[in-house]
This record gives sequence, C-alpha cells and structure tokens, in this order.
Amino acid sequence: MRIDQLLFTCLLCMGSFPALAQQDSSHVPRNLKGVEVTAARTETESLVNKAAMPVTVISRKTIAMMGSRRLDEVLREQTGLAIVNDIKGGGRAVGLQMQGFSSAYTMILIDGQPMVGRNAGDFDLSRITVSDIERIEIIKGASSSLFGSEALAGVINIITRQGIKTPQALAAIRYGSLNNTDATLEGETPIHKGKGSAYLSANYYHTDGFSVNPYLTRGTTAPPYNSFSLQGRARYAISPASTLSLTGRYADRRSVTENSYGKGATHTSKDVLKEGDMNISVLLHNNFKGGTRLSTQYYLTRYTSDQQTTLPDAGGVVNSQSIFTQYLHRAEVRAARELGRQWSLTAGAGATLETMNNVNYREAGNMNGLFAYTQADWKPHEKFNALAGLRYDHHNTYGGRLNPSAGLRYSPLPQLTLKASLGTGFKTPDFKERYQVFTNLQQGYTVLGAAVMEDALKEMQASGQISEIRPVADRIGKNLQPETSVSYNVGVTVSLPANIKLDVNAFYHDVHNLINTIQVATKTNYQQVFSYMNLNRSYMKGLEASLLWKPFTGMDVSIGYQLLYAKDRGVIDSINAGAYPYRTVRNNNTGESGKAVASDYFGLENRSRHMLNLRVFYEYEPLGITASCRVNYRGKYGFDDANGNRFIDKYDTYVEGYYLLYASLEKKLFNKHLSIQVTADNLLNYTDMLMPAQPGRIIMGGLTWRFFKDIKK
Repeated sequence: MRIDQLLFTCLLCMGSFPALAQQDSSHVPRNLKGVEVTAARTETESLVNKAAMPVTVISRKTIAMMGSRRLDEVLREQTGLAIVNDIKGGGRAVGLQMQGFSSAYTMILIDGQPMVGRNAGDFDLSRITVSDIERIEIIKGASSSLFGSEALAGVINIITRQGIKTPQALAAIRYGSLNNTDATLEGETPIHKGKGSAYLSANYYHTDGFSVNPYLTRGTTAPPYNSFSLQGRARYAISPASTLSLTGRYADRRSVTENSYGKGATHTSKDVLKEGDMNISVLLHNNFKGGTRLSTQYYLTRYTSDQQTTLPDAGGVVNSQSIFTQYLHRAEVRAARELGRQWSLTAGAGATLETMNNVNYREAGNMNGLFAYTQADWKPHEKFNALAGLRYDHHNTYGGRLNPSAGLRYSPLPQLTLKASLGTGFKTPDFKERYQVFTNLQQGYTVLGAAVMEDALKEMQASGQISEIRPVADRIGKNLQPETSVSYNVGVTVSLPANIKLDVNAFYHDVHNLINTIQVATKTNYQQVFSYMNLNRSYMKGLEASLLWKPFTGMDVSIGYQLLYAKDRGVIDSINAGAYPYRTVRNNNTGESGKAVASDYFGLENRSRHMLNLRVFYEYEPLGITASCRVNYRGKYGFDDANGNRFIDKYDTYVEGYYLLYASLEKKLFNKHLSIQVTADNLLNYTDMLMPAQPGRIIMGGLTWRFFKDIKK
C-alpha cells in the first residue's frame, strides 16, 4: 500500500465514518489549501464546495465599493445577518446574529482557521480590518461536517489576498467624523523565481468614540480606542508536490474612557481596556501521485485583555481589574481524494486544547477536545449533486456526540436550481457561562456564571447589594447542559430574463437546551444581575429572499429580506397552561392587567421579525468612477421584560424599527494608481440609547496609492 493510500485509510478509520457519498467530479481540488505547487496560483481554504447550500461570497471589489473599514461594517449589510449590541457587554460587545442565533453560534475563520476572544459571548468584529481581505464567504446553518461546535448558526470565512506574480504595494489613509483615522501600508512580492511569495501589512486605526445616552453627562457609550495590527504570510513550493505556508497576525487595541452621570467627580468611572490577539499557523500541503491530497496544519492563537476600572471620587483607587488570557492550540490532518469521475471524499481528524486564565473565574480549568469527520460528494450528473457527512466531537467534560449532515442540489433546467440540507449541531457551555463572576462598574451590571450564581448571589445579598431576586433564579442549575440543534434549509435559485436572479431559502432550527442570558436579580443601585440558563425547547424559523438585477453594464441592484420567528416553546406552553407568572400581561403605565394568550408572546429578545436591505452599486469604468447607495432596515425587537412575566409582550421594552442609509463615491486616477473616496454612514443620523455601539452620521474621506508595474499596451 502506498503512503497516500495508507494515510487516507487511517483518516477514515479515525473518523469511524462510512464513505456515504462522494464529491464533485468537476476535478476541482477539494479545497485543500495550497494544493498548487506554484506560489502565484496558491488557493486558500474555501467553503464554496463544502456545504450543500450556496455560499454567499462578498468580493474584494464589493468591499472596496462599500468603502467599509472594519468587518462589522461589511457584514451588517448582508441579508439574514444583523449586527447586535449586547447591553450586558457595554459598548464594546458588538456581535453578529445569523438566522436568529446569537454571535456565540457563528464560527469566525481567517483563511480557514478559527478566531477566539469574545466579550459576553460576542466576537467583536470591529477588531478585523478589511484592508487585505480578498473575499468573505458566508455559509448558514449546520449543514457541513467540517466545522465544529461553534458553527450551529453558520460560518464566516475571511479569505486574505494571496498569490501575486509581480511585486505590488499599497498605502492608504482615511480620516473623518469622530477623528476616525484609518491608515494602511502593505506590500507583497514573489520570491525565489516565483516558487514562493511573501506578504506584510500594517494597519493603524483611531476613533474618539461617541455617546448615544442622554443621561451621560460626560464620556462615551462606545469608547475611544487606538488599534494596531500587523499581518504577514509566506508560501514556498519546497517540491513540485509540496507547499509550505506560514501565516502570522498580531493586533493590539487600547481604549480609555471616563464616564459620568453626575456633576464633577460624582458617579464617575474610568475604564481602561487593553486587548491583544495573535495567531500563527503552519501548513504543509502534499499532492501524492495516486491523487490523494494531504493537508497537515498546526494553529495557535492567543487573546489577552486587561480591563481596569477606577472611581475618581474614591481617590483613584482601582476598584476592578480583570486580566484574561486565552490560548487555543489546534492540530488537524485532512485528506481528500477523488474516486472515479463521480465521487470524491474528504476526511480529517484533529485535537484542540483551550486554556484560560482569569482571576474572576471560579473553579475554571482547561478544555480539550478531539474531532474527526468525513464528508463525501456524489455528482453522477452535471444537474445533480449530493453531499453527506459525519462529525464526531468529544469534550473532556461533556463527552462526545456524533453529528450527521446531508444536502442535495438539483438543476432540472439551466435557469433553476433546487437545494435542501440537513445538519445537526452540538455546543458545550463555555467558561464564562459556567464560572464568570463579573461586575462592570462603568455600566453597573453584574454577570454570574450558572455554576456559581447561587453562592455569589447569596454573598451579594448578605452585603446589601441586592434589592430583588427574581423567581427565575430558582430554575438555574449549577450544570448547564450542552446545546443540540437540528437545522433544515430548503431553497430555490431562479435566473429570470433581463439579468435577474432570485434566491429564496426557508430555514428551521430546532434547538434543545439553548443557553440564554436572563436577569435573575436587581441591585440596590437599580442595575441588573444576569446569569445563564438552558431553554429546553426553542426554535428559529423563517424565510430569506434576495434578488439581484443587472439592468445594464456597470449597474448592480440587490434587495434582500428576512422573516424570522424565534421563540421558546416552554414559554408558549406556560402561557397556554396559565402558569404563574406567564398567565398575565400588565401595562406598567396604566396598571391594567389581562389574561395572557400565546399570541401575546413576541419572541426571544434581540430578534427582529423583519429585516430588509437595498443596495445599488454603479461603476463607470471609462472614467474610473464607482458609487454605491445602501439602505438597511431592521424591524423592532424586544429588549427587556419590563412587567416581569418572563416573556416579551406588547407592554415590554422594545427597540423600534429603524433605517440606516449608507453611500460612497470613488474616483480612480493615474491608471488606477490613485483612488479618492468619500463615504457616508448613517446619513439619517439615527441613534438609540439602547444601541450603545451605533454611531450617528459618519463622513470619511480617503486617499489610496497602489504601487504596481504598468503594463505597456
């Protein structure tokens, strides 16, 4: 047996999976990173062929025409995605919601490798600059076996720009409202007669921050900060069949803000946060003669934060300090092989070790896991493609679970494609949800991990900090259970005359033991105490539709809509059974109460029933002019259970529906060496104090100079 056959067989055995199906016979290399041997044509890890449902791809050109600076600015305008503010995390907790799942359920990858470091469960997308992003791939639902437990909602893969044939460089500077400053330098060159390439970029970003809280007499709800990031990568073809890749990234961010709700030093707090993240990966790709492609990789990422809060009126003494360090080690071996003209198979196995260190976590230890998977594609005909896979994840505390997935794609006509997929997910509680004891003195709230909530609440009550403990606190157990889900997606793509393309997709996620944040007590200073609890049965279901239209050369028009229902079945059952306190709804303003019915229940907090986006892009190539105008609408969503009956009804606190309008204009000069761009965000200047991270109107201007060799015509 040859070595490639042996390796492939070993991986299949480790996964313990049958070869259910096989992959695409189009002979596209099955997404193993860098299977080409020349650096100039190296591919990066792509999701396009790894899921049954279509992958949304945002190109570099689209990102440039939007004039976006950070990742959250790009994603907030995509159908079915919402950038949400988690009030418990303050202005820094800005996360992504996908098909009703919160940010903790979406895996963020850079070139196929996972990112870590979350605040209150949210991955702060503004940490990532878009200066060197080649494209962004978005896959929704747990329909692929190749991703882990953080991908119940889906995956966002950020592909950085790679593979150039001649040296090139870029210098860019932008400046605008709030003293926002964004400066980038980057360069890339082939090395050793094109056998390899090297890339290096640096980015600096500054903002003064802003306030949307009228009760804040001084300070900001979104803090000012300075950030610096440095990225580098190199690839080298060590033989005609083997390529070695090295990638590294370092980012540092520091913010200082002083807030006051009174005059002088009264009710004033100063908050200093230093964050840093670093990741390194080493990948070796081999193409064996028998057709097996092997990828061996090791990935290390480290996230640190040091947050210090002081009260000037207390003599400047440090009242709270949280130093947090998280490491993730990940090793993986993946093999792919095409079997005949109709089948192909991908299989892999790996291990993770995650460590955390935080004095505010009680009893916390390390987490480690093992995983193995296989995924196969069968394409007996150009019109039909089937995909099936199995993934096994084992957690050192919660044991293991086997998750299957499957998908079909059928194109009976060139203008029509039908799609369906099914996937299951498994997500274990994280350290914060289990052990965190954290008080944000700037905002005043406290978050208690479920495992330590009872004891911590008693301590706070004994010290006179608690004015009310809600009955729901009795329902929170010490041991949160892992979440499991079953996701269904069906969709259709239709190409219509006049360059119109229509996509419609329906989804249903059935979730057991969804971990949800909930207020368990009120402090004597009227601030909330939060903890975590499992919702036994909940669901997210809805419909997404998008329409693309190219009326003439250079013009692209798109419109997208999402309808979402996200509810806890336990609440519905309790209302129908007339159980206390679900049996009534009360208007706190009038004091009137009435019998609750199931239709009074709006749904889970922070989920809008309706979201809409409209985008118009225009390019007039002869003059090097591009322009865009985009509108985002987010319907109202529940914010807080104001009348205390444990569900969001019409008398509770909502964030009302709102529109955000964006525009950009760019002119290229000197054979596209120079670009001049003006962007306007939130032109209608909409703000809400319940959305602490949503700024008002932002106007930015920028210059970009690209260094490259002109081609003589």
